[in-house]
Amino acid sequence: MKVCHRRIIPVTPYSGGTSLEGHFASTRGGVCIDFCRMDQILHLHEDDLDVVVQPALGWETLNEELGKHALFFPPDPGPGAMIGGMVGTGCSGTNAYRYGTMREWVLSLTVVLADGTVIRTRQRPRKSSAGYDLNKLFIGSEGTLGLATEATLKLAVRPHKQSVAVATFASIHAAAHCAAQVVKAGIPVAGIEILDEMQMKFINAGGSTSRQWKEAPTLFFKFSGATTTTVAQDIKLVQAIATSSSGPASSANSFVFAKDEEEMAEPWSARKHALWSVMAMRRGPDDHLWTTDVAVPMSKLPDIIEATKADIVDNGLLAGICGHVGDGNFHAMILFNEAEKQIAEAVIHRMVKRAVDMEGTVTGEHGIGLVKRDYLDHELGMSTVDAMRRLKLAFDPQCLLNCDKVVRVQEPAVDEVKKW
Repeated sequence: MKVCHRRIIPVTPYSGGTSLEGHFASTRGGVCIDFCRMDQILHLHEDDLDVVVQPALGWETLNEELGKHALFFPPDPGPGAMIGGMVGTGCSGTNAYRYGTMREWVLSLTVVLADGTVIRTRQRPRKSSAGYDLNKLFIGSEGTLGLATEATLKLAVRPHKQSVAVATFASIHAAAHCAAQVVKAGIPVAGIEILDEMQMKFINAGGSTSRQWKEAPTLFFKFSGATTTTVAQDIKLVQAIATSSSGPASSANSFVFAKDEEEMAEPWSARKHALWSVMAMRRGPDDHLWTTDVAVPMSKLPDIIEATKADIVDNGLLAGICGHVGDGNFHAMILFNEAEKQIAEAVIHRMVKRAVDMEGTVTGEHGIGLVKRDYLDHELGMSTVDAMRRLKLAFDPQCLLNCDKVVRVQEPAVDEVKKW
């Protein structure tokens, strides 16, 4: 970084390469720093429930090792994600409803700044009121303020008992309404995932799981607790809400729960294969996949999912909808070819605008990257984005770090910004 700073060479950081909003797409050339060799667990402090790791360590690899000690690291984004990118995007995953996002699980960071200065944001205690919270500043900054080379992460004790339930509904609105009612009831489920009927159809067609699923709007519930009795009680409460939310009797309505570990693993693997199952539906080599996310207040979730799904259908696009509905976050995964590109772009634009109009956010966990930087003004206001710009210029006055991501530092060209 000292060399690049002296010679004014742009730098793009890279770890897992699973980000979805153009985060590691270089806009000005320069150097790509690949962290692939920095993939170690440096220190595990079992008594303190924390671990010190390098940025190219995958969260799945980390949890395999932690499992030997009856511990786990809760944030669980897509397969292949690594700690550096997870810090950069402030990601979450299917466990976010119970455990929160990446921002809640990073104790401290070692960061290399744009001029090569090395800083550490905090020590290891669970709480600190010592000065500005630089820790939170770098989480979600997408490599635009500094390069994280080490992270100290909080850990959780692995739940003693777990189970999974699957509920199906006649409509996506009914499924989303059920999720909102479970949250409102305060039932401590570990996760709530929604998949629409097209997504379930893709999973069946892809054959990624050994069973065939009902091709109806579906909620996956994850339960965890200290005893079998507490887990069973939570399942019973959720089943009552699902039954009351399903409306008139229909062949689409059902509620089943796992009776053993083997039955528990398969439903969650179906959710984790959602992205790949949509990709498997490509109609030819010219098809591409556009996946993006938004989040809204829980009460607005049924309406925005229903409206987005209707927009996709009305425009003749092939797409699946899924999401972490326990915290109001959902994803659209749209297949398109060159002839459909502008149609898909317009559908996603309306999806984002709908979220902002509902007092939501343009991204719940994917991050801003390139395209969504121009939506921030509408979500937060120009003065707030200007404050972000001042932070960017304070940390990186030459704008070398992951150029053009999160906020613009130069005026856009004429017609470069899509009309709101």
